[in-house]
Amino acid sequence: MKRALLTVLAMLPVLAWAAPVRIGSKQFTESVILGELVRLNAQQAGVDARHQRELGGTSILWSALQHGDIDAYPEYTGTISHELLKDMPADADLPALREKLKPLGIGITDSLGFSDTYAIGMQEQRAAKLGITRISDLARHPELRFGFSNEFMDRADGWPGVRQRYGLAQTQVRGLDHTLSYRAVASGAVDAIDLYSTDAEIPYYHLRTLDDDRHYFPRYEAVFLYRLELERSAPAFMASLRKLSGRIDEAAMQRMNAEVKLDGMKETDVAARFLSVAPGGHDDGFWQRLWQRSAEHVKLVALSLGLAVVLAIPLGILSARWKRTGHLVIGLTGILQTVPSLAMFVFMIPLLGIGTWPAIAALFLYSLLPIVRNTHAGLVGIPLELRESAAALGLPGSVRLRRVELPMATRSILAGIKTAAVINVGTATLAALIGAGGYGQPILTGIRLDNIGLILEGAVPAAVLALLVQGLFEGIERWLTPRGLRLEARQ
Repeated sequence: MKRALLTVLAMLPVLAWAAPVRIGSKQFTESVILGELVRLNAQQAGVDARHQRELGGTSILWSALQHGDIDAYPEYTGTISHELLKDMPADADLPALREKLKPLGIGITDSLGFSDTYAIGMQEQRAAKLGITRISDLARHPELRFGFSNEFMDRADGWPGVRQRYGLAQTQVRGLDHTLSYRAVASGAVDAIDLYSTDAEIPYYHLRTLDDDRHYFPRYEAVFLYRLELERSAPAFMASLRKLSGRIDEAAMQRMNAEVKLDGMKETDVAARFLSVAPGGHDDGFWQRLWQRSAEHVKLVALSLGLAVVLAIPLGILSARWKRTGHLVIGLTGILQTVPSLAMFVFMIPLLGIGTWPAIAALFLYSLLPIVRNTHAGLVGIPLELRESAAALGLPGSVRLRRVELPMATRSILAGIKTAAVINVGTATLAALIGAGGYGQPILTGIRLDNIGLILEGAVPAAVLALLVQGLFEGIERWLTPRGLRLEARQ
């Protein structure tokens, strides 16, 4: 008996890691390909690995890694030193980064073999006409219009630092999705954009990469960040991860990016061909994908709305009964409504991780204001003489509320619930950025791949669902509204 117990205790570390290794990737093609390379390589080693694709930007992946919601993801040394470890010098080498990350419980692999640095690019013809070959040449043309990726606009190693280092005075600077910025510069909507040096679009759109003559951008060696716990609990995965170090040069990475972005190949197939392995799995058909995304989206909307109704209607009643409390409640829920949607989702990661529940929590908070405000307005808007008549009949307060006031406020309350539901259908598309799926997944992938079909695969069902939700609540409103009030409304 004692020996059996010791055997079980010895196996606990292995049993604790029964869940698959979770690999994350950012919302751009190269990151997704690298995630698939690691997943397939791990599966060849007999490791159950799952890839959670397109989880937004650096802050989301870093937070998810620190809180144990993912186990590894591809990153770049310049981003680590500038964005994640802000007190590190720009030219920090891998041993220095490894030493700094170790107290955080995070490890870093050796370079995968290529550097994907930031750069500034212009159309070749436009740059030649203006005589621009270096970033410093841009200072002579303050009239130029810049279109930078949203992350580059705010990063310490992005536009703020470039502007200061090169003394650039341009004022027409817009934030764009990185993929869409290539179309913008090709169409002449902007004159210069930020590039990743391994982007397939650089030769495709005939762009000139401007020389970083003041050496602002650091090296961005591609690496993987991982939880140090994996070295003990998943050694086979770590061995497969380390085998990728030094195997991918810049030309190979740019070729794989081109196969996905320009040739329309799937990231899994491209990664499998590079590794000379079978891709495995199967491609879900359109209807199966639609059913899965619909189930995910409806779950997000229904659960968040249901929880909001349970809390918001009592808050609305409380606000109507006590004016000072009402001002405070409506003010607080109004403040929640002003928080940008993506920021709200990111705020939930330290509390609830990534996936369905943090998305539901964020949508729940967004649902409160319309329901609270409409419940309050419906109750306050009941004519004073009707409330006095109910009181004169000697009805207790709870009975007056249940039998008289709430039925008369039903239309207003349902209007608030309907508004919250329709807003949630649209806002829930952003939940894909934190791994919650739904209609946002094909939309984000379609934007990344410049694929209108994929965008419509998410956008059209989302619009149809919004219309169905609106029709559903209008039917419920007619059903719950007392017949006398319905007749009064018709007159």
